Amino acid sequence: MSVGEPGRNLRAALCLLLATAMLTGGGVAAAQAAIAPLPTGSQVSYQLGGAYPPEVGVGIVIRDRTEIPATGRYNICYVNAFQTQPGQLRWWKQKHPKLLLRKKGVLVVDGQWNEVVLDISTGPKRRALTRVVGRWITGCARAGFAAVEFDNLDSYYRSRGQLNRADSLAMARLLVKRAHAVSLAAGQKNASELGHRGRTIAKFDFAIAEECERYRECDAYTSVYGDRVIEIEYTDYSRSVFDRACAARGSRISVVLRDRLLRPAGSPGHWAQAC
Repeated sequence: MSVGEPGRNLRAALCLLLATAMLTGGGVAAAQAAIAPLPTGSQVSYQLGGAYPPEVGVGIVIRDRTEIPATGRYNICYVNAFQTQPGQLRWWKQKHPKLLLRKKGVLVVDGQWNEVVLDISTGPKRRALTRVVGRWITGCARAGFAAVEFDNLDSYYRSRGQLNRADSLAMARLLVKRAHAVSLAAGQKNASELGHRGRTIAKFDFAIAEECERYRECDAYTSVYGDRVIEIEYTDYSRSVFDRACAARGSRISVVLRDRLLRPAGSPGHWAQAC
Protein backbone atom coordinates (compact mmCIF):
# COMPACT_ATOMS: atom_id res chain seq x y z
CA MET A 1 0.00 0.00 0.00
CA SER A 2 1.34 3.49 -0.92
CA VAL A 3 2.29 5.63 2.04
CA GLY A 4 1.27 8.87 0.33
CA GLU A 5 2.91 12.28 0.47
CA PRO A 6 1.84 13.21 4.03
CA GLY A 7 3.07 9.85 5.31
CA ARG A 8 6.40 10.22 3.53
CA ASN A 9 6.86 13.71 4.92
CA LEU A 10 6.10 12.57 8.47
CA ARG A 11 8.49 9.64 8.21
CA ALA A 12 11.20 11.91 6.80
CA ALA A 13 10.68 14.35 9.65
CA LEU A 14 10.92 11.58 12.22
CA CYS A 15 14.11 10.25 10.65
CA LEU A 16 15.61 13.76 10.69
CA LEU A 17 14.62 14.20 14.33
CA LEU A 18 16.19 10.87 15.28
CA ALA A 19 19.39 11.64 13.40
CA THR A 20 19.63 15.06 15.05
CA ALA A 21 19.11 13.51 18.50
CA MET A 22 21.86 10.97 17.88
CA LEU A 23 24.29 13.63 16.65
CA THR A 24 23.60 15.92 19.59
CA GLY A 25 23.69 13.17 22.19
CA GLY A 26 19.91 12.97 22.52
CA GLY A 27 17.63 9.99 22.14
CA VAL A 28 16.73 7.31 24.65
CA ALA A 29 20.26 6.63 25.84
CA ALA A 30 21.09 10.29 26.28
CA ALA A 31 17.86 10.85 28.19
CA GLN A 32 19.39 8.88 31.04
CA ALA A 33 21.43 10.87 33.53
CA ALA A 34 25.17 10.30 33.33
CA ILE A 35 26.53 7.64 35.67
CA ALA A 36 28.51 9.35 38.43
CA PRO A 37 31.81 7.52 39.04
CA LEU A 38 32.95 6.63 42.53
CA PRO A 39 34.88 9.63 43.91
CA THR A 40 38.53 8.99 44.70
CA GLY A 41 40.25 10.34 47.78
CA SER A 42 37.00 10.46 49.80
CA GLN A 43 36.42 9.04 53.26
CA VAL A 44 33.72 6.38 53.54
CA SER A 45 31.03 5.78 56.14
CA TYR A 46 29.98 2.12 55.99
CA GLN A 47 26.51 2.01 57.57
CA LEU A 48 24.95 -1.36 56.79
CA GLY A 49 23.94 -1.96 60.39
CA GLY A 50 21.76 1.15 60.49
CA ALA A 51 21.87 4.73 59.21
CA TYR A 52 23.34 7.58 61.24
CA PRO A 53 24.71 11.08 60.47
CA PRO A 54 28.00 10.67 58.56
CA GLU A 55 31.22 11.60 60.30
CA VAL A 56 32.89 14.93 59.52
CA GLY A 57 34.90 14.72 56.31
CA VAL A 58 32.98 11.77 54.88
CA GLY A 59 32.24 11.98 51.16
CA ILE A 60 30.84 8.49 50.50
CA VAL A 61 28.08 6.76 52.47
CA ILE A 62 27.03 3.13 52.04
CA ARG A 63 23.56 2.20 53.31
CA ASP A 64 21.04 -0.58 52.91
CA ARG A 65 18.51 -0.20 50.11
CA THR A 66 15.75 0.29 52.71
CA GLU A 67 17.44 3.44 54.08
CA ILE A 68 17.39 7.03 52.83
CA PRO A 69 20.56 8.40 51.17
CA ALA A 70 22.65 10.90 53.13
CA THR A 71 22.29 14.48 51.96
CA GLY A 72 25.24 15.95 50.08
CA ARG A 73 27.23 12.70 49.84
CA TYR A 74 27.94 10.11 47.17
CA ASN A 75 25.57 7.33 48.28
CA ILE A 76 25.99 3.62 47.55
CA CYS A 77 22.95 1.36 47.90
CA TYR A 78 23.56 -2.08 49.43
CA VAL A 79 21.65 -4.94 47.79
CA ASN A 80 21.98 -8.57 48.86
CA ALA A 81 21.54 -9.97 45.35
CA PHE A 82 22.88 -13.51 45.71
CA GLN A 83 21.47 -14.62 49.08
CA THR A 84 18.36 -13.96 51.16
CA GLN A 85 18.52 -11.26 53.79
CA PRO A 86 18.11 -12.44 57.39
CA GLY A 87 14.43 -12.51 58.25
CA GLN A 88 13.32 -12.59 54.60
CA LEU A 89 13.25 -16.34 53.95
CA ARG A 90 9.50 -16.61 54.45
CA TRP A 91 8.93 -13.95 51.76
CA TRP A 92 11.13 -15.84 49.31
CA LYS A 93 9.34 -19.12 50.04
CA GLN A 94 5.98 -17.49 49.40
CA LYS A 95 6.90 -15.40 46.36
CA HIS A 96 9.84 -17.11 44.64
CA PRO A 97 10.41 -20.61 46.05
CA LYS A 98 12.06 -21.84 42.85
CA LEU A 99 14.82 -19.25 43.21
CA LEU A 100 16.05 -20.75 46.48
CA LEU A 101 19.02 -23.06 45.95
CA ARG A 102 18.55 -26.66 47.04
CA LYS A 103 20.72 -29.75 47.10
CA LYS A 104 18.75 -32.99 47.14
CA GLY A 105 15.70 -31.01 48.19
CA VAL A 106 17.40 -29.30 51.13
CA LEU A 107 17.93 -25.54 51.16
CA VAL A 108 21.57 -24.48 50.86
CA VAL A 109 22.33 -22.11 53.73
CA ASP A 110 25.20 -19.75 54.45
CA GLY A 111 25.62 -20.76 58.07
CA GLN A 112 27.61 -17.71 59.14
CA TRP A 113 24.74 -15.31 58.45
CA ASN A 114 21.81 -17.75 58.24
CA GLU A 115 21.06 -16.72 54.65
CA VAL A 116 19.82 -19.09 51.95
CA VAL A 117 21.82 -19.02 48.72
CA LEU A 118 19.79 -17.99 45.66
CA ASP A 119 19.69 -20.27 42.62
CA ILE A 120 21.51 -18.69 39.67
CA SER A 121 22.43 -21.99 38.03
CA THR A 122 20.52 -21.46 34.77
CA GLY A 123 19.75 -18.62 32.39
CA PRO A 124 16.00 -18.65 33.10
CA LYS A 125 16.59 -18.53 36.85
CA ARG A 126 19.11 -15.70 36.50
CA ARG A 127 16.66 -13.70 34.41
CA ALA A 128 13.86 -14.36 36.92
CA LEU A 129 16.08 -13.22 39.79
CA THR A 130 17.08 -10.12 37.82
CA ARG A 131 13.42 -9.16 37.60
CA VAL A 132 13.17 -9.37 41.40
CA VAL A 133 16.43 -7.59 42.20
CA GLY A 134 15.86 -5.18 39.33
CA ARG A 135 12.96 -3.64 41.22
CA TRP A 136 15.28 -3.02 44.16
CA ILE A 137 17.87 -1.45 41.87
CA THR A 138 15.24 0.86 40.43
CA GLY A 139 14.21 1.72 43.98
CA CYS A 140 17.81 2.69 44.79
CA ALA A 141 17.89 5.03 41.80
CA ARG A 142 14.54 6.62 42.64
CA ALA A 143 15.62 7.16 46.25
CA GLY A 144 18.61 9.18 45.07
CA PHE A 145 21.54 6.76 45.41
CA ALA A 146 24.40 7.22 42.95
CA ALA A 147 25.62 3.62 42.94
CA VAL A 148 24.77 0.10 44.03
CA GLU A 149 26.81 -2.77 45.45
CA PHE A 150 25.73 -6.40 45.06
CA ASP A 151 26.66 -8.52 48.07
CA ASN A 152 27.51 -12.22 48.10
CA LEU A 153 28.84 -12.33 44.56
CA ASP A 154 31.02 -15.18 45.84
CA SER A 155 28.06 -17.29 47.01
CA TYR A 156 29.36 -20.18 44.89
CA TYR A 157 31.79 -20.89 47.73
CA ARG A 158 28.78 -21.60 49.95
CA SER A 159 26.66 -23.41 47.35
CA ARG A 160 27.80 -26.95 48.22
CA GLY A 161 28.98 -27.44 44.65
CA GLN A 162 25.74 -26.30 43.02
CA LEU A 163 27.11 -23.03 41.57
CA ASN A 164 30.34 -21.79 40.03
CA ARG A 165 32.10 -18.54 39.14
CA ALA A 166 30.65 -18.51 35.64
CA ASP A 167 27.14 -18.51 37.14
CA SER A 168 27.98 -15.51 39.33
CA LEU A 169 29.60 -13.60 36.48
CA ALA A 170 26.58 -14.18 34.25
CA MET A 171 24.25 -13.04 37.02
CA ALA A 172 26.42 -10.03 37.79
CA ARG A 173 26.39 -8.96 34.15
CA LEU A 174 22.58 -8.86 34.19
CA LEU A 175 22.52 -6.88 37.43
CA VAL A 176 25.13 -4.36 36.31
CA LYS A 177 23.30 -3.86 33.03
CA ARG A 178 20.12 -3.12 34.98
CA ALA A 179 22.00 -0.69 37.26
CA HIS A 180 23.54 1.15 34.34
CA ALA A 181 20.14 1.40 32.69
CA VAL A 182 18.95 3.56 35.62
CA SER A 183 22.22 5.54 35.75
CA LEU A 184 23.75 3.82 38.79
CA ALA A 185 27.40 2.88 39.03
CA ALA A 186 27.82 -0.75 40.10
CA GLY A 187 30.34 -2.12 42.59
CA GLN A 188 31.93 -5.54 42.78
CA LYS A 189 31.73 -6.82 46.36
CA ASN A 190 34.65 -9.12 47.22
CA ALA A 191 35.49 -12.14 44.99
CA SER A 192 39.08 -11.11 44.26
CA GLU A 193 39.58 -14.33 42.28
CA LEU A 194 37.48 -12.91 39.46
CA GLY A 195 40.39 -10.67 38.51
CA HIS A 196 39.78 -8.61 35.36
CA ARG A 197 36.64 -10.59 34.60
CA GLY A 198 34.70 -8.50 37.09
CA ARG A 199 35.46 -5.49 34.94
CA THR A 200 35.53 -6.96 31.44
CA ILE A 201 32.66 -9.46 31.71
CA ALA A 202 30.39 -8.18 34.45
CA LYS A 203 31.25 -4.52 33.69
CA PHE A 204 31.58 -3.41 37.32
CA ASP A 205 32.71 0.19 37.82
CA PHE A 206 34.44 -0.07 41.21
CA ALA A 207 35.06 -2.54 44.02
CA ILE A 208 34.35 -2.90 47.72
CA ALA A 209 36.85 -5.28 49.28
CA GLU A 210 36.33 -6.64 52.77
CA GLU A 211 39.41 -7.84 54.64
CA CYS A 212 41.65 -7.72 51.58
CA GLU A 213 44.68 -6.72 53.66
CA ARG A 214 43.99 -9.54 56.09
CA TYR A 215 44.06 -12.05 53.23
CA ARG A 216 46.73 -10.24 51.20
CA GLU A 217 44.55 -9.79 48.10
CA CYS A 218 44.08 -6.02 47.77
CA ASP A 219 46.25 -5.83 44.65
CA ALA A 220 43.69 -8.03 42.89
CA TYR A 221 41.24 -5.13 43.18
CA THR A 222 43.49 -2.11 42.64
CA SER A 223 45.07 -3.70 39.57
CA VAL A 224 41.60 -3.76 37.98
CA TYR A 225 39.85 -0.68 39.39
CA GLY A 226 42.78 1.57 40.25
CA ASP A 227 41.91 4.03 42.99
CA ARG A 228 38.17 3.26 42.75
CA VAL A 229 38.36 0.68 45.52
CA ILE A 230 36.87 0.84 49.03
CA GLU A 231 38.62 -1.35 51.58
CA ILE A 232 36.87 -2.48 54.77
CA GLU A 233 38.82 -4.09 57.61
CA TYR A 234 37.33 -5.20 60.94
CA THR A 235 38.14 -4.87 64.62
CA ASP A 236 37.83 -8.57 65.51
CA TYR A 237 41.40 -9.31 64.38
CA SER A 238 44.75 -7.62 64.94
CA ARG A 239 44.85 -3.84 64.64
CA SER A 240 48.13 -4.25 62.80
CA VAL A 241 46.17 -5.33 59.70
CA PHE A 242 44.45 -1.95 59.48
CA ASP A 243 47.73 -0.16 60.15
CA ARG A 244 49.38 -2.07 57.29
CA ALA A 245 46.49 -1.24 54.98
CA CYS A 246 46.75 2.47 55.79
CA ALA A 247 50.50 2.47 55.21
CA ALA A 248 50.17 0.62 51.91
CA ARG A 249 47.11 2.27 50.35
CA GLY A 250 45.56 4.81 52.71
CA SER A 251 46.79 7.75 50.67
CA ARG A 252 45.24 6.37 47.44
CA ILE A 253 42.00 4.57 48.31
CA SER A 254 39.36 4.67 51.03
CA VAL A 255 40.32 2.34 53.89
CA VAL A 256 37.91 1.93 56.82
CA LEU A 257 38.05 0.00 60.09
CA ARG A 258 34.64 -1.16 61.33
CA ASP A 259 33.17 -3.35 64.03
CA ARG A 260 32.01 -6.67 62.57
CA LEU A 261 28.29 -6.06 63.22
CA LEU A 262 28.46 -2.56 61.70
CA ARG A 263 26.62 -1.03 64.63
CA PRO A 264 25.24 2.51 64.23
CA ALA A 265 27.04 5.39 65.93
CA GLY A 266 26.03 5.67 69.57
CA SER A 267 25.44 1.92 69.94
CA PRO A 268 27.63 -0.16 72.29
CA GLY A 269 30.47 -1.70 70.35
CA HIS A 270 30.34 0.76 67.46
CA TRP A 271 33.69 1.45 65.85
CA ALA A 272 34.41 3.40 62.67
CA GLN A 273 37.81 4.76 61.73
CA ALA A 274 39.46 5.91 58.51
CA CYS A 275 43.17 6.15 57.79
